[in-house]
Amino acid sequence: MSLAPMEGLTGHLFRQVHATCFGALDRYYTPFLAPPRQGSSFGKKAWREIDPENNRGFDVVPQLLTKNADEFVWAACLLADLGYREVNLNLGCPSGTVVAKGKGSGFLRSLDELDVFLGKACDKSPLPVSVKTRIGIQDDAEYEAILAVYRKHSLAELIVHPRVQKDRYQGVPRQEAYGETLTTAPFPVAYNGDIFCVDDYKALVETYPATRHVMLGRGMLANPALGRMLRGGASATRAELEDFHNRLFEAYVAEIGGNAVFRMKEWWFYAQHAFANPRTVHRAVRKARKIDEYRAAVTRIFHTEALARTACFSA
Repeated sequence: MSLAPMEGLTGHLFRQVHATCFGALDRYYTPFLAPPRQGSSFGKKAWREIDPENNRGFDVVPQLLTKNADEFVWAACLLADLGYREVNLNLGCPSGTVVAKGKGSGFLRSLDELDVFLGKACDKSPLPVSVKTRIGIQDDAEYEAILAVYRKHSLAELIVHPRVQKDRYQGVPRQEAYGETLTTAPFPVAYNGDIFCVDDYKALVETYPATRHVMLGRGMLANPALGRMLRGGASATRAELEDFHNRLFEAYVAEIGGNAVFRMKEWWFYAQHAFANPRTVHRAVRKARKIDEYRAAVTRIFHTEALARTACFSA
């Protein structure tokens, strides 16, 4: 069980606080990092994500966003020197600006180039190479050719988000594509996509009992105790949620000052679903601009708003 890489949301501070409050997951993935040019080092922002001191005590896999194999291998060498044991290639990001550059899921348009890239990356990287992928750009039928490329290479793991790029995060994931991969791939396979509650997880495993690794994203942001619950543990109490929030907010304040309010609003887009009246929660947080206003709004939420019977993200 792992935490998905989500830009601006699941960075090193979130990972630290989550592991402290709810127990570490088996693995955490960094939000995507741009590899430095050959001969250069990672920049300050990226360094915060990969600094071993910021990831001590749990398993972290750096994710890279690039279509340049030489830069990927160079970055993998730097990461290996820091003690990392795996590197992940982002072929799933559906953002228009990323796709326009032929990166993320945009790389899936150029399968010949991707084939060459993976050949070089898997052959020369000092770290095992895993991939997080979508199943196409426009149509599910593209996945047969995409999967054929992956099968040619010695991937450490293929994490399948069974949507195409144009779906972004809308619609129902086509889990059949994951099932096909699970059955036929010569390497380990993981699932990512719309596991928002325990029932979603049970349904996936009942349909695909060979499932061995599930990556959690939006469901974990809405319910930080979801990983614990999937292992048979308890849902989050009000006190646990408030403690998690407070630790996370104060960590952001220490790092980015007043901008912590806006960073936390991104989290509340998901966390509002932990409450019975998410619209009321959203409005209360949305109005806050300054740190003191934000603290007052959040105190009211945690002390007056009822928790949802089941915390579950709703798209």
